Amino acid sequence: MDTSYPREDYLPTLSHKREPSPTVLAVGVSPPPRDHLIWSVFNTIYMNFCCLGFVALAFSVKARDRKVAGDVEAARHFSSKARCYNALATAGSVVLPLLLAALVITGVIHLSKLAQESVGFFTYQFSGSDEEDK
Repeated sequence: MDTSYPREDYLPTLSHKREPSPTVLAVGVSPPPRDHLIWSVFNTIYMNFCCLGFVALAFSVKARDRKVAGDVEAARHFSSKARCYNALATAGSVVLPLLLAALVITGVIHLSKLAQESVGFFTYQFSGSDEEDK
């Protein structure tokens, strides 16, 4: 009796061909909502216009909590609010300094023109009074 194990004639043959894996497509499944947490943190720290960045951060944390809990509809609702507050905070923090800079520049230009006109007014010589003295 042959006691050697495994026997060569019963070894399975290894094929070098791999069978293609089936492709699975998920139909009708929407991706989970984004929580916009990084954008909210950025707005809270760097551009906190009227505390809108902090409000956006609160809604972002709520959206993340709801997403982890599995409540996709509430997560989508809080995510939408966080995106709106982030957009408002970013727009306010970018537009208002640009508007202020434009007002300062136009004010400086107007004041420089006004100063040039006043210098011309004060350097005017009254030649009529000089002739009467002679």
